[in-house]
Amino acid sequence: MRSRFQKGQITRDDLFIGEVLKRSGIITEFQLKMALDAQREILLQKGKAVRLGQVIVDLGFATEADMIRTINKEYQISVTSLSDDIRERLSQKYGAYFERLPQTRLPMWLQMAVATTFIVVVTVITLSLVVLNQQKERLYDQTVRLGMVSLNYFANNAPIPLLEDDIVRLNTLIKEAARVEGLRYALIVGTNHLIKAHTDINLIGVPFKQFVEGPKTTVKDDVTYYNYNRPDGERLLDLYRTISFKDKVLGEVHVGISLNFIQELVLQERISVILVTLATILVGLAVAVIYGFRFSNPISQLERATQEIAKGNYQYHVPVKRNDELGNLGNAFNRMGQELWKNAMTQKSFGKYVGAEVLDMILANPETAWLKGMRNDASILFCDVRGFTSFAANTSPEQVVEALNAYLEIATRVIIKFGGYIDKFIGDAVLGVFGVPVFRQDHVERAVRAAIFLQEELMRASRAGNPLLSAVGISIHAGPVVAGNVGSQSKMEYTVIGDSVNIASRLNTFAGAGEVVVSRQVMETMGTMIEAQTIGPQSIKGKAEPIEVFKVLRLQTRSEGNE
Repeated sequence: MRSRFQKGQITRDDLFIGEVLKRSGIITEFQLKMALDAQREILLQKGKAVRLGQVIVDLGFATEADMIRTINKEYQISVTSLSDDIRERLSQKYGAYFERLPQTRLPMWLQMAVATTFIVVVTVITLSLVVLNQQKERLYDQTVRLGMVSLNYFANNAPIPLLEDDIVRLNTLIKEAARVEGLRYALIVGTNHLIKAHTDINLIGVPFKQFVEGPKTTVKDDVTYYNYNRPDGERLLDLYRTISFKDKVLGEVHVGISLNFIQELVLQERISVILVTLATILVGLAVAVIYGFRFSNPISQLERATQEIAKGNYQYHVPVKRNDELGNLGNAFNRMGQELWKNAMTQKSFGKYVGAEVLDMILANPETAWLKGMRNDASILFCDVRGFTSFAANTSPEQVVEALNAYLEIATRVIIKFGGYIDKFIGDAVLGVFGVPVFRQDHVERAVRAAIFLQEELMRASRAGNPLLSAVGISIHAGPVVAGNVGSQSKMEYTVIGDSVNIASRLNTFAGAGEVVVSRQVMETMGTMIEAQTIGPQSIKGKAEPIEVFKVLRLQTRSEGNE
């Protein structure tokens, strides 16, 4: 972990804790950024790695108990301290899944291809089963009708030869019927159960026996029929009916028709269906892939655009070449990006004037009451450069601006670091406020620590040759102020006003270069934490009674606090 900090990096645990706290509303995005900046600053200044959670506690953004309770509640773990390895606890509870990257998704074109193939296959199989079964039933019915035609022909022409026992005429009759395609046999049985005529002359005179024992028969119009399999495997339909003359039974006629051709026709149809299915699948796959790419490409472009927007690249443009819903979506996305860019530019520019923390509160709820004015206790920090007028008179404008900006940059960074905000720049003076708009109980201590740290930073930076940095005097006063929006409809400013602000400004007269002076109110609040030298009661403009002023010598060492 230490090697990571030495490289200026933030550990995954720190980022994890920060995101959880921000998502749960314990801290704001602005406070998370401040905490991360403070963490890096501690590393640079002291070479010491401090956990982000501890920094958040030290800055007063949240208590350790609140953070631990939030993490335990959200992830159902038992963390007792911020020093615990939270990620390890999560890995133990949820296993390797916690560390796993999201699974790769199937591209849309492939999903469409699979879906299309599935639909085609199911549809074709269903239709083929229905159609082939219907066709099979129709062919069977036609075979039955064909057999009945042959059977009736024999039954109508066989009575006279049977009465006369004319075996030749009976066999001639059978022989003519044998020419029918698919007819495997035809035979006439007499009343004595002997075969009188048969397509196979070798069976004439042989006793007749049923082809199967106890067949399941069907009767239709005096014709009985059933299916059976011959020893060679051929499936036959046997139809038979009685031969009668004037209600006298003379015998029985049988016709056997092959059913194998039905199976052959169905098989051929199935092969055709399979070929058609394969062709349809190929066409469907081609169409699905084409349309899949046609629909997935714009969505992929929108996904990339979303990632760019998330990175802050609001000017990323989605190429739109379609005149449909996806094209409209692309145009809407581009308009959204432009609006976000405008808002970001407005926020960025506006934030330079009101401060990021105030800006976050304005954007979160622009109609909130505190913007309209409220009274609160605050600490006012006032910085001013000694001898700036003389410096500006004897230095080129470019050098003056460069030196002044360096001073204002350091002052802004330090004040924000300790939880204050920049109310305004007044020439070479800086007005910083602690305790509003976000009230903190320790606003006085924050202001004093910020002032001492600021003088240290200015002295350190002055070694580079900027004379303004070593000539700054700082004054602090604490008391009630009125904070809110002040101005007109065309120009508004969030600021603090009141006697406390005026006193802090007047006290700055008694602060020499590199010094920090405070009022009696600040001294009483700080107590033993501060060591100071009294300057004595001083008369200031606008106050009837003298104000007691103290010059800060040092701050007592305790926990590192906000530093």
